[in-house]
Amino acid sequence: MKHLGLRTRILLFFCLLAIGSLAITLSALWIGFRQLGVPEALSAFVTTGLIAGFGVTGLVAFIWLLFDDNVSKPIESIAASLRVRAHADVSTPIDVTNAKYLGDLAPAASAMGTILENVMRARSEATTKELAEVTAQRDQLVKILSDIPVATFLATADHQIVLYDGQAAALMERVGAARLKTSLFDYFDAPAIISALSQMQDTGTEHMLVTVVSRCGRVYSGTIRTYGPDGGYTLMLEPLEPSAARPLTYDFDLLNSAQSDSLSDTLLRDLVYVVFDTETTGLDPVTDEVVQLGAVRVVNGKIVQGEAFETLVNPEMTIPKRSTDVHRISNEMVTDAPYFSAVCTEFHAFSKESVFVAHNAAFDMAFLHKQTQKTGLRFDHPVLDTVLMSAAIFGGSAVHTLDAICDRLGVCIPQTQRHTAMGDAVATARALVAMIAIFEGRDIQTYGELRNAMNKYRKILTT
Repeated sequence: MKHLGLRTRILLFFCLLAIGSLAITLSALWIGFRQLGVPEALSAFVTTGLIAGFGVTGLVAFIWLLFDDNVSKPIESIAASLRVRAHADVSTPIDVTNAKYLGDLAPAASAMGTILENVMRARSEATTKELAEVTAQRDQLVKILSDIPVATFLATADHQIVLYDGQAAALMERVGAARLKTSLFDYFDAPAIISALSQMQDTGTEHMLVTVVSRCGRVYSGTIRTYGPDGGYTLMLEPLEPSAARPLTYDFDLLNSAQSDSLSDTLLRDLVYVVFDTETTGLDPVTDEVVQLGAVRVVNGKIVQGEAFETLVNPEMTIPKRSTDVHRISNEMVTDAPYFSAVCTEFHAFSKESVFVAHNAAFDMAFLHKQTQKTGLRFDHPVLDTVLMSAAIFGGSAVHTLDAICDRLGVCIPQTQRHTAMGDAVATARALVAMIAIFEGRDIQTYGELRNAMNKYRKILTT
């Protein structure tokens, strides 16, 4: 019972009330008929019972509908709004216009929302100050690294990439997309690295020269350095361009990231997400085709800047004007674009070992699945739908369009980016990051717990 939502509990209460009222009414009529002792009166008692039964049921249903619209839904909305303001960076006032029958609850919630806003603002100001200091230190570190003509990787003890610089990214992209929290062995052959680490452990040294071979066959020489048995290691490779740009991509929290053998038991923040969106020639995955695909990676609950996938796609058919009016992609723009089969091959590599996230995910996934015969690739990734995630937070009765979700979570979609694959993917990713924090605040910590919460609202996808 405690796992049921407020509206479900109240509905059950009214159902019990209706059943109890019917039982009492029918019992009273039966007793009255028995005491009267006139068999010919049975028809009159049955008619009375039917009228009373339909009347009681109709009255209880009518009262429940009024109660649901004016009490249950407003309470659910206010509770979700308070959750959002407690765990996400949202500062808009709580909408209490639909809570006029809740007495002082709506003003109290509004006051609490204002207090939360002030607390969040103060915390944000302190965070901004600390972030400015960290950014200054990072910029200084980047300047120092810029004078070192090597590609730099930092990996965990189990070879997951935690940091790479611009030259390292260029090296990785000769094999595939550059990605955090991905095995270093996706880009380099493992034997040389494992052998070097083993030798260093046996001899007690912290660094040594190493020669490695990339997955595309290129040979690099450099240095490998360890930081204790469980502290990870750095790999610095040369020769490279001394004057090349060296932006850093990193997340040191990944050094302490927990690993789980079970997807269901994996913490939401420990999952890697690829949030994507497609623009298409129409709304039927069977007859229509993709004209644009955009995606970003979310690692450790944060969007990874620079790790994005965006391309126009040649749909091999004419784009209807009504579709161009929505996404502004014309036939001329996709003439020289790659076919979707080639795009899917690259996207499959980009999204390796991740959870797919999309808004109305079934629609976008249908276009990927349609390519299985052409490419031989299976997009069997776990999938999360932000429609169901939103329903698990704001209730099934709320509006769950992308615009509505972003509005409630304080996510701004620039009008020029709306209905572009990358613009919608970024907005969806920002909504995902906010919702992860809200779920964690509700003690929904793992992928399995989130799936259970979402499954309660799966019926809204078919309505």
